[in-house]
Amino acid sequence: MIQHKLYLSFAALCLLTLAGCGQQASGHNGHGKYAANQTLNWTEIQELSTSDLSKVTDTVSFTMLQNTQEGLYRLDAKGRPQPAIATHTRLSNGGKTYTFDLRHNARWSNGDPVTAQDFVYSWRRTLTPKTAAQMQSYLFPVVNAKAINAGKLPASALGIHAQGKYRLVVNLTKPVAYWKTLLAWPLFYPENAKVVAKYGSRYGTSSARVVSDGPYQLTKWNGTGKTWTLAKNPHYWNHTNVHLTAINYQVNESTTTSYNLFTAKKADETLLSGQQVKNNLNNPNFVKRLPTGTQRLDLNQKKVAALRNVKIRQALSAAINRQQLVKNVLQDGSVASSGLVPVGMGKNPKTGEDFSREAVVQSATAYDLARAKALLKQGYQATHTHQLHLTLSVGDVDATKQTAEFLQSSLEKLPGVKIAVKAVPYVQLINQQSAGNYQLTLSGAQSVMADPNEFLDNYLTHTSDNITGFTNAQFDRLMDQADNQDGNQPAVRWQKLVAAEKVLMTQQATIPLFQQAKSQLLRTTVKGIIYNPAGVPFDFTHAYMGQA
Repeated sequence: MIQHKLYLSFAALCLLTLAGCGQQASGHNGHGKYAANQTLNWTEIQELSTSDLSKVTDTVSFTMLQNTQEGLYRLDAKGRPQPAIATHTRLSNGGKTYTFDLRHNARWSNGDPVTAQDFVYSWRRTLTPKTAAQMQSYLFPVVNAKAINAGKLPASALGIHAQGKYRLVVNLTKPVAYWKTLLAWPLFYPENAKVVAKYGSRYGTSSARVVSDGPYQLTKWNGTGKTWTLAKNPHYWNHTNVHLTAINYQVNESTTTSYNLFTAKKADETLLSGQQVKNNLNNPNFVKRLPTGTQRLDLNQKKVAALRNVKIRQALSAAINRQQLVKNVLQDGSVASSGLVPVGMGKNPKTGEDFSREAVVQSATAYDLARAKALLKQGYQATHTHQLHLTLSVGDVDATKQTAEFLQSSLEKLPGVKIAVKAVPYVQLINQQSAGNYQLTLSGAQSVMADPNEFLDNYLTHTSDNITGFTNAQFDRLMDQADNQDGNQPAVRWQKLVAAEKVLMTQQATIPLFQQAKSQLLRTTVKGIIYNPAGVPFDFTHAYMGQA
């Protein structure tokens, strides 16, 4: 199912959106003093999957790539793309052609120069069908990308080419408002063709079978182990401003284990669970983040005819008290959703208003049991139905089950509604969702970038990401205009996206539940981590250990 986005169940959302924090360091002449030991000890609750950037789908591995590789841009502390390997960018052809001048001093960790051809090779490789990439659709705005990925054209037809070693030209099929932001994501980074050819199918399966052009190198990873190290890369073009000498990772599936390591000063951070969050609210090391990971209740209109009725869908949503869910069940600082698109996915280019506030449809997420019962009665009459016996498919971890039990209790307050909870392993759940083999299901998503499109286009009629069967001509038309006509008109595009969200929520295409908070203990001596709530969570390029 992970063909267009980082789709996550509630369990996977907990696993994959581990956040960093801190203030951005300003180089060796910046504020604060540097500790003698510049080693950071970090914990994760999931192992790396691969170091092959064409094949990565999970946030943990993308974070490793963010810190071991370098692309045309790198996001700053405010989420804005700043030049990295690209030193100058020119737009032409109505915003559809990008010409990048590349720095001459970028090097791979084996000493090879990073050239324009490395980008050409990487993008072609990701789109080639035999590579079996899963996130390749983000490259589809490039001329001929779709046809290449479908096997209809050779990779050489892709709209990217090198003009010498240090000039890169990219041709798009349409102006894309967020293109520079995408280019700061590891999927768009270069690859060393010589190294990929050397290792073949083993490329990226261990730290010894990959090279880096970023601030750190992946070391001490055998491909399956629960420990690895990011070591400072002496070949990185800006290595003099990289402060940490090493970041040591250790995987602990239980936050109890990582919490004990933090307490024993064997780790510099730990993710916290619900009760740990409450116990550490006054801890000076406590940090709460609100990434753009969400949880929603999807309704399969193809499997259950009654769910095609908007009154029934609205009734189910109105029966759920989201505030009670986040405060009494989750207890981890998560925030009740006010719509599909979460907080932090973009601001009005004229007013600065957050999208989630501007596009809100109050009735779509408001708890009102009396209204829910009235709506359900209307839905029953319209569909000649008297009851709803539905199965809710979820992941098989405790936190997910607790959410499912809350939903079960809430929905069964409606006349004639019975909910059976079916818990299955995460991978199995994703496969079932992708195949449309469910009635109700908890779905989660973590965005790749801060643009409302990341969530909205899940509900387009003819997209493989639409697992619900929802279809609406007005919504499709608004999204088509926003995506394909208004790339050069940010304010016009924004209004189309706002209108599209309002259509989705008025029609209750899905039932938004909450935006998942991620809380940590992070030592106050850890400085300079750039945190990105809408994509790869953290960047250690300018991180450093300060004096205690």
